[in-house]
Amino acid sequence: MVEKQEEMSIVEHLSELRKRIIYVLVVLVLGLVVGLVCANPIYQYLISVDSAKDFELHAFSFWDGIGMYMKIAMIVSLVATIPFTAYQLWAFVSPGLREVERKAALRYVPYVFLLFLAGLAFGYYVVFPMALGFTTQVTESMGLKETYGISQYFSFLFTLVVPVALLFELPIIVMFLTKLRILNPLRLRKMRKIAYFALVFIAIVITPPDFISDFLVTIPLLVLYEFSVFLSSVVYRKQLAADAAVEARYRFPAEPQ
Repeated sequence: MVEKQEEMSIVEHLSELRKRIIYVLVVLVLGLVVGLVCANPIYQYLISVDSAKDFELHAFSFWDGIGMYMKIAMIVSLVATIPFTAYQLWAFVSPGLREVERKAALRYVPYVFLLFLAGLAFGYYVVFPMALGFTTQVTESMGLKETYGISQYFSFLFTLVVPVALLFELPIIVMFLTKLRILNPLRLRKMRKIAYFALVFIAIVITPPDFISDFLVTIPLLVLYEFSVFLSSVVYRKQLAADAAVEARYRFPAEPQ
C-alpha cells in the first residue's frame, strides 16, 4: 500500500512537471509571436546605432532576412520566458517549502527579469562594441574591405550578448539554491577557484583575443560571483537563525500560563 502511494506521488510530480513545462512552451511560442511583431522596429534601432550604421549589410541567401527576424523574436521571447520559467520552477518546488520560504523565493522572480535586461544592456553596450571594434581594427590592418551579411552580423551580436545576459542571472540562481539548502556560502567559497577559472574562460571565449577586452568582461563576472556569495551568506545566516529559534523553542518549551 505504501509503495503504491509512493508510486502515485511520483506520477503526480511528473504530471505537475509536465504541466509546468507546457506552460513555459506556450509562453515561449506567444513570445515568439510578439517578437516577430516587434522585430522590425528593433531591427531598425539596432542598425541605426553608431556601432552598426557604418556597415552596409547584405543578404547572401533568401533566408537571411527571415533568420534575422527569428533571432530577434527569440530574444524578445526569452525576456518574457525566463522570469515566467523562474515562476514555474518556484510553483513546482513551493509545496516542499515552508510558508516563509515560499514568500521569500517568490520575491526573486522580478529580479530574474531585471537582471536579464541588465545583462542584455551590458552585453550590447559594453561587450559588443569592444568586440566589433577589435575585429574591425584587425580587418583594416590586413587591408581587407568589410562586407558583411546580415546573418553574420546578428549572429555575432547575439552570440556575445545572450551568454552575458544569462550569466547575469547567477546571483538569483545562487540565492534560490541557497534557499533550497542546495548551496551555501561555505561551499561557494570552496568552489571559488573553479568558478573563477570557469568565468575567466567564458570571458575569453566571448570577447576578442586581447587582454583589455578580456579584463573588462572578466572583472564584472567575478564581481557577480562574489556578490552571489554575499547574497548566499545573507540567506544562509537567516536560515541558521530560524533553525536556532526552532531548536530553542523545542528545547525550552514555553511554560503553560
